[in-house]
Amino acid sequence: MPEGPELHLASLYVNKMCNGVVFTGLVKKSEVSKSPDVPFTCEAYRITAISRGKEVKLTLTPVKSDDVTWDSKAGLADQPMDIVFRFGMSGYFRVTSEEELPKHSHLRFYTKETPCRVLSFVDTRRFGSWEPSGTWQPGRGPCIMTEYKSFRENVTSHLSDRAFDRPICEVLLNQKYFSGIGNYLRAEILFRLSIPPFVPARTVLEGLESEDFWENEKPVKNELTDAKASKRAKQKKLKGETGDLLRLCHTVPLEVVSLGGKGYDPVKEDYSGFKAWLQCYYVDGMKSIRDHNGRTMWFKGDPGPMVPKSIQSASTKKKKVVKQQTGTKTPKKGKDVHVKKKASKRIKIDVNTPQHENKSSARRRKGSSAQPVDAGDILVFCQSETNAFVWSRNERIFNFNCPLCSSSETEWKIN
Repeated sequence: MPEGPELHLASLYVNKMCNGVVFTGLVKKSEVSKSPDVPFTCEAYRITAISRGKEVKLTLTPVKSDDVTWDSKAGLADQPMDIVFRFGMSGYFRVTSEEELPKHSHLRFYTKETPCRVLSFVDTRRFGSWEPSGTWQPGRGPCIMTEYKSFRENVTSHLSDRAFDRPICEVLLNQKYFSGIGNYLRAEILFRLSIPPFVPARTVLEGLESEDFWENEKPVKNELTDAKASKRAKQKKLKGETGDLLRLCHTVPLEVVSLGGKGYDPVKEDYSGFKAWLQCYYVDGMKSIRDHNGRTMWFKGDPGPMVPKSIQSASTKKKKVVKQQTGTKTPKKGKDVHVKKKASKRIKIDVNTPQHENKSSARRRKGSSAQPVDAGDILVFCQSETNAFVWSRNERIFNFNCPLCSSSETEWKIN
């Protein structure tokens, strides 16, 4: 999903490609798009772009000149219009000729030149959207890149909010406070600071000042950089970055902007530069866990105490199974041993030892494969009666896995 750096790079791309270019006519929408029509028609207009967090605003400005006759009755626009875009999962802008329109071009702006060119909003998965005469979404906080000072103040002044009770990895995706941060950025930021993803956000952020005294706010680049400048920016060590998460929320996205191109875009051919920049996200040797919202979190080391309970229970269960397998004898191969490799099929385990049958008689049934039974222990046979195990359990109903014949997890009763 495009994040703050990708949308900022998209705005730089539009400004570069549309600089000095005059557009004309209708703004056309594709037939399959469910986003609204753009009621803007003009004989001559220009397009500029600006980004804020995970939004991009295009401004269509009519060009007034002596050779253009304005006729409000004809429906020609004489006032600027803002269109706010949200990229969803796959949105981006592309300038092409009319003959080379991208397949998933859903909103198109046509130039007045000959041959005509087209600025298209391309969205393969159609999760993106646009809002004619729109404004920045009110629920989003100051941008991490272009409004750094306001961003810091907004976070440090609201640490008492209940939102900061959650793990830091989930709070970083809250656009009310971290406008522009997404999945790969949160992984890279926490990795650089060696912060476990599932620790309380307030604990991490308490003590940070509302003003960054080390960092005199650096202006965000308003033009695309060349390859050499990008390489120098990548190699430059950020002074004093250790410990200040809010500062890295500003500087790490700027590193992506310095790389140029479109940022995170696995589909494009020159994705290798961005991939080489990544230190944690989808990097070999790193771990991943789904957070409470179902988003994949990449990290290294201990995840922290607030890891989702489903992950904790699965981990505990896995350890128990490993322990059971370690203490179980491996049966000899023979004609009576049949191992079925149907892991998905549920197999019922019947414990056929009646109440009047004592433990010594049970031991005689399969004494060859059973372990010694002490007082209080229970001898259990799986369905095939090939394997026997000794269990010391107080519960009357619990789950049992036969580690030797791959029986599925099945409820059984102790009599």
